Amino acid sequence: MNAEPLWSATARPPAEAAGDVVRWAAFSCVLVPVVLVVYGSSFAGATGSALGLMAVTTVCRLLLRQSERAAAEERAMRSFPAPARRGRAASGGRHGGRHGGGCTPEG
Repeated sequence: MNAEPLWSATARPPAEAAGDVVRWAAFSCVLVPVVLVVYGSSFAGATGSALGLMAVTTVCRLLLRQSERAAAEERAMRSFPAPARRGRAASGGRHGGRHGGGCTPEG
């Protein structure tokens, strides 16, 4: 059994992997229209495909960046210690609530 963590020191962090995805998407935006023209598609059709792929790539890149920012913000929030809770444990007494004490029903 392999005890190595998913992201070890030799593996690339997720941020670099996300950059690779964007680079491959940009490469496909260029490659797909070239292949379409070589195999007999019209130049207008290849241009339309390139524009569509660029639009999808742009939206995905924006969503990926937003996700990375949210993840970084989440990690930053986890690094701060949680505020101390104040309540029963802090003062040792009872402070109201549903059963504030004193009045009990007679049976």
